[in-house]
Amino acid sequence: MNAPPGIKLMILDVDGVLTDGTIIMDDRGKESKQFHARDGLGLYMLHHAGVCTALISGRTAEVVEHRARQLKIEEVHQGIGDKLTVYEKILEKNGLTDKDVCYMGDDLIDLAPMKRAGFSAAPADAHPLILDVAHMVTRARGGQGAVREVIEALLKASGGWKKVWELFDR
Repeated sequence: MNAPPGIKLMILDVDGVLTDGTIIMDDRGKESKQFHARDGLGLYMLHHAGVCTALISGRTAEVVEHRARQLKIEEVHQGIGDKLTVYEKILEKNGLTDKDVCYMGDDLIDLAPMKRAGFSAAPADAHPLILDVAHMVTRARGGQGAVREVIEALLKASGGWKKVWELFDR
């Protein structure tokens, strides 16, 4: 399925989507993660086109808050075991419906919101059950530009690609 026009909100899982799922922890328990620069620029482009973003993560890590601030993602929910409930609250708070949302996840904890979202996406290395329900499966693995692939598809479907392209083609 091609990305539909009219997406107003992109909700992302973190581990396995914005990152490759690796969790690096030092002797003091300080966690770090690796993010891909192309995904970051993609989120900048998406915001420029007027699409909002949110994160829902099953884990909690300070580094996620830092990265979200850098990327100007205002809605960040961490330590969430029931992602569907948070998904529903985000939609209610913003006056959106399922058809307005793109949800990108990679594992079973993402299944319920992916089935509800108007458009769902998964990185190439997602769990097989997630790959089965996703409307779009990227060529890239999680943390390797998969988010950017979905963003470009959304922008092209909505007509926002030209607007974003003009930012860079001067």
